Amino acid sequence: MHDKKLEAYRHERLDEMTLAEMQKELEEGKVTSEELVLMYKENISVRDSHTNAILEMNPDALQIAQALDFERQTTGARSPLHGIPVLIKDNMDTGDKMHTSAGSLAMKNHYALEDAFVVKKLREAGAVILGKTNMTEWANFMSDKMTNGYSSRGGQVENPYGPFDVGGSSSGSAAAVTMNLAAASIGTETSGSIINPAVQNSLVGIKPTIGLISRTGIIPLSHTQDIPGTFGRTVEDAVSVFAALIGQDPEDAITALAVKFEGYDWSAHYKEDGLKGVKLAVPRALFEEAIPAKQLKLFEQAMDKLRECGAEIIDPIDLGSDQDDLGFAVLLHEFKADLNAYLAKSNPENPIRSMDDLIAYHNQHAETMLKFGQNLLEQANSMSGQLTEREYVEALERNRYLAAENGISATLKEVGADALLLPQDFGCNVGAAAGAPSITVPFSFTDDNEPFGVTFTGNAFSEPLLIEYTYAFEQAVNGRKKP
Repeated sequence: MHDKKLEAYRHERLDEMTLAEMQKELEEGKVTSEELVLMYKENISVRDSHTNAILEMNPDALQIAQALDFERQTTGARSPLHGIPVLIKDNMDTGDKMHTSAGSLAMKNHYALEDAFVVKKLREAGAVILGKTNMTEWANFMSDKMTNGYSSRGGQVENPYGPFDVGGSSSGSAAAVTMNLAAASIGTETSGSIINPAVQNSLVGIKPTIGLISRTGIIPLSHTQDIPGTFGRTVEDAVSVFAALIGQDPEDAITALAVKFEGYDWSAHYKEDGLKGVKLAVPRALFEEAIPAKQLKLFEQAMDKLRECGAEIIDPIDLGSDQDDLGFAVLLHEFKADLNAYLAKSNPENPIRSMDDLIAYHNQHAETMLKFGQNLLEQANSMSGQLTEREYVEALERNRYLAAENGISATLKEVGADALLLPQDFGCNVGAAAGAPSITVPFSFTDDNEPFGVTFTGNAFSEPLLIEYTYAFEQAVNGRKKP
């Protein structure tokens, strides 16, 4: 950088700064939002060649930051996110100069007509939308052979820690934050798409309860399971962004359930003794046959640390179902119905108006679009899209019963536990089908430097408790290290 002061700040201070530290420096005039944007742009230009996490930069970011700096000086900061640069996943509409494509070249020229609800919330909080992140194309529901983090528009997102799976589908959102390309980021999850990349990138990932955050204006996969969530390098960072997204949206009926947590004081749950007397249940059947020995060893060490923090581990417990019991048909049927609705209402200049159009485009441009095929898209497109099929209705009811009522809720009550404890992202499908919240937090690394984290899953709307558990664990282990 030509500005030596900024170059020194970028090298000596910016990496791993928490949002609270950043906000303090902004308030004290030691740095401006404009300067943060400039430094993160520099980081992206220098570092992103190693990760390929950024799909597109917001051309207005610098001027937005300048306006927010002026606002801070004249009327004060709006929120803890005022002037903070954040990144968002490329399936979130922005009514600006950036495209919204779900990583697909078929949508490379698509401009959304207005902001997604969560983007509006970020702007209202004073955050600077720095850009959009690469992702697994169509939220990893185009082909079952596609690698995590690949998209035809953006190429392959790489894990910053080495030749490991980067996680999907919010791959770029995770890799960008771990590489300090932004202060925090937003992703989405249908089944593991926040928890998986969070653990693979040594980050805190929050997958909220269905109903806390609106899905309006987000390219969908499944209206019963889709939910936006956050990535941060610390629990506090992830919670600060999560808090800004919560709110009722008239266009997303389920968000009526968010009223209790609007304006909620989440900082009350940052307790270093938050694990004392807590009972955590371990459903080993969800991972014992699949987990590598090196990860199992770390999980045992994590449980020892949890006990040191005052938690009781109930191990093993029977959840009453496993991931194979949950109906894949829910996603197949809902994807067609939901994507067709989104595309039909998209910018009239967008030539892709339906899943039929999308598949036809892929076939016409097979060399660039079908590197991994499109068997999942074709399977979804064979459904009626009317959600009347017996297979769908039965799968939906089975998911809700096995995962939620007879799964997480009933099991926690039966064994007297407060939350489930799992290694990495094992069991994420169960929490996703139940609409339940999960938070993952870094613990350590394997001998070959692959990140390892643990995931806490609770009953619906148990985020305050999960934050207490994860914050206390994070303070005890300090498990993250930057690449």
